[in-house]
Amino acid sequence: MNPGFEAVIGLEVHIQLSTRSKMFCGCANAYGGEPNSRTCPVCLGLPGALPVLNGEAVTAALRLGLAVEADLRRRSTFYRKQYVYPDLPKGYQITQGPVAIVENGHVMIPGDPRVRGTEGPVRVGIERAHLEEDAGKSIHDAHGRQSLVDLNRAGVPLLEIVGAPDLRSAQEASDYLKALHRLVTFLGICDGNLEEGSFRADANISVRRPGEPFGTRVEIKNLNSFRFVRMALDHEYARQTELLEKGQRFDPETRGWDADKGETRSQRSKEAAMDYRYFPEPDLPALVLTEAEIEAAGSSLPELPEARCRRFMAQHGLSAYEAGMLLQTHSFAAYFEEVARAAGNGKQAANWMLGEMSRSLNERGGRLEDLGLAPGTLAELIRLVAGGTLNLNTAKEVVFPALLRGEGTPAGLVRDRGLAQVTDRAAVMDLVEAVLAAHPGQVEACRAGKVALRGFLVGQVMKAGKGQVDPRLVNEALLEALAR
Repeated sequence: MNPGFEAVIGLEVHIQLSTRSKMFCGCANAYGGEPNSRTCPVCLGLPGALPVLNGEAVTAALRLGLAVEADLRRRSTFYRKQYVYPDLPKGYQITQGPVAIVENGHVMIPGDPRVRGTEGPVRVGIERAHLEEDAGKSIHDAHGRQSLVDLNRAGVPLLEIVGAPDLRSAQEASDYLKALHRLVTFLGICDGNLEEGSFRADANISVRRPGEPFGTRVEIKNLNSFRFVRMALDHEYARQTELLEKGQRFDPETRGWDADKGETRSQRSKEAAMDYRYFPEPDLPALVLTEAEIEAAGSSLPELPEARCRRFMAQHGLSAYEAGMLLQTHSFAAYFEEVARAAGNGKQAANWMLGEMSRSLNERGGRLEDLGLAPGTLAELIRLVAGGTLNLNTAKEVVFPALLRGEGTPAGLVRDRGLAQVTDRAAVMDLVEAVLAAHPGQVEACRAGKVALRGFLVGQVMKAGKGQVDPRLVNEALLEALAR
């Protein structure tokens, strides 16, 4: 970061709502399918077709608004936003107008001490969250130099969350995006699939000298990964800073992120509100909320991520980092809770979830459900280690991989493969004596003060015991033998 310049960042996050049907018609709201197979006169914008508002989408918006402690507008209206894209057959998008269903909310993020100067949480405002419909999808160069259009996505319900320009670094933007992603998936209003585009963001960034008015704003469109958000904003910050240092001016524009080249590229000049020629949607009445609808949405809220994080810390003695990592997805957090309850040890359950389970997920690149390991099975493995039946290393290196391959139960594997931990003190002492006799030089040096060699000797004993010896007993027996 250049200390002479400050980034001012705000994100516009588009989330596709997990409703059964589209925003204004009865077509199925589902990803994929045969191109243009999930369409009807309404989402195709054919003459005479009339839209009908999806009530599930309204409830989803209310749930988000309550979760971010926003103002819920009792009356809001829909407008036509005019622009002609090949994948928007009506020639306009139906979206909420000057008043949105959700306004003036906030989320909390850790804050970037590099730019803030201090550590601590930062409140990031949410200016509004409004309902609208998605456009279709253009597929370029799939058949030579032709472009194809798939309108299955046209009319899919969107909630656009407009963040305030309160972010000051690419890291804060990424943290904010992760906080929203976690929130909407925990609320169950969006599946959060970045690859399929159900959670995506446009990033707005300007650069200024600290204390000066906002600079020229540039928008980076359609970022669909946390990593790309950080990379695109870091690149754009550096690009704008370099121009300002040279005294060069630049105009507001929309840019795209080229992941292959690691740079943003100009796409078009930035539209102003007047370019869209907004006017009220004549085929939809105003959206009027009742107190009963708001109360129903509030009563259905689950335990929110921040509250769950605090509970994990208090209930299981976890650090804020550990609790936060366990909340990376709703399914991951729920799985942890089942393991902790069955194992009777939340701390060890967290260690396994953030260690072996996370490592396996990263290596395989799938979902938690795809591992095929029931929470009760992992809990049984944890209990065997805690009870001294199984050595931790053997549990990680032998039993856990076998469980992922579906080769049996923890207790069955220990029994059938003779993996039970050696806990007989006399047997452990015999192993220690044999190792000391085989390494007289290291023993003499260790007794002379080179305590680092003790780790080597412990390793030799564990090796001699084929990894099935209780490390605590090994250390006790070794200290006793070396003291003679």
